[in-house]
Amino acid sequence: MDRIRIEGGGELRGVIPISGAKNAALPLMIASLLTRETLTLENLPRLADVRLLLRILGNHGVDHTIAGKRPGELATSGQTLHLDAKNIVDTTAPYELVSRMRASFWVLAPLLARAGVAKVSLPGGCAIGTRPVDLLLQALEALGAKIDIEAGYVLASAPKGLVGGKIVFPKVTVGGTHVALMAAALAKGDTLIHNAAREPEIVDLADCLIKMGAKIKGAGSSTIEITGVTSLGGARHTVLPDRIETGTYAMAVAMTGGDVFLQGARPELLQSALDTLTRTGAQIVCDAGGIRVRRNGGGIAPVDVTTEPFPGFPTDLQAQFMALTTRANGVSRITETIFENRFMHVQELARFGAKIHLEHDTAIVTGVKTLKGAPVMATDLRASVSLVIAALAAEGETIVHRVYHLDRGFEQLEQKLGACGARVERLAAAE
Repeated sequence: MDRIRIEGGGELRGVIPISGAKNAALPLMIASLLTRETLTLENLPRLADVRLLLRILGNHGVDHTIAGKRPGELATSGQTLHLDAKNIVDTTAPYELVSRMRASFWVLAPLLARAGVAKVSLPGGCAIGTRPVDLLLQALEALGAKIDIEAGYVLASAPKGLVGGKIVFPKVTVGGTHVALMAAALAKGDTLIHNAAREPEIVDLADCLIKMGAKIKGAGSSTIEITGVTSLGGARHTVLPDRIETGTYAMAVAMTGGDVFLQGARPELLQSALDTLTRTGAQIVCDAGGIRVRRNGGGIAPVDVTTEPFPGFPTDLQAQFMALTTRANGVSRITETIFENRFMHVQELARFGAKIHLEHDTAIVTGVKTLKGAPVMATDLRASVSLVIAALAAEGETIVHRVYHLDRGFEQLEQKLGACGARVERLAAAE
């Protein structure tokens, strides 16, 4: 199993191109099941989760081609993917595939909407809480689906097609909103989604579905209106830049010091996180081409933060921000309201010498003057990159184990950091 070795203590200076968003790419790829025509996605990141989802879609009969390299294209340039679901040959998503990535469970919606039946394994994925699927299933039931659960599989049917209805989510759910959008796009009649997630990735999916011929109003607000259509066509769509990758590298610069331009980043996608970083003492300058992050000389100010659904502070940046506050000049309080069990990185950060005390859903972080490199182990995707951030600022060498978590969500991480002066290298399993 690969590891990453990091020699900390240096500043970051240079340019980091921001990749397409994993959390947008996956639902967009799944949406290809809604049409017999070709869906072309540009700026697709090269990630393990993307490769796994291609396998899952292929199991349903989706053909795909990836455009070859173009003149001047860099390794960090997004791919162009063509997806063709002309014939759905299998409506079962098996356990051995779905158990490896939670988002693959969302194939339930387009399979049901288009084929009238689906059998999908209950999902697996990161161990950051139970993340139940009940809200997703309730949304489908509100559109007329019959749902049963047998032997770890969801059996869904709508032999006469889905019918528009009223979906009221008791709490904000990104996965539930994705599922509801895809299902309602082909349902008969009108659908209203109340308390919908407002995340940029929801808007990106809606924009793509509209290009395919869907009738959707209100994406990005808490109420979304959909008028179902009988069929959707092909489209070409560009995946939006990854706000979590943007925030991750911004926090790395805020912790190590230096000056990095995050090329292609869009500030409106993570304004709350940028505002929070400014409060720690980082300088943030935004322009049409991206975001510049600087921290020169000054210490890190302690800041309290609470994770919230968009447009609040993202739970997917909580671990990275905690790493930053371990070297703040004072005490920070970080409250996690989205997922339980999302403090598993705390014990690994403690191996660097961080002082963190947990009280229920709040981590109380007392900043220390220095961190010391140590062997650490990644527990999930975002926790793993928080260890990288800490290692960049720590004295001496750090070895990060189980970096397959990083490969799921961060494209060319070592190359991007290395181009900005970080001393980082991947060690193959045999070394």
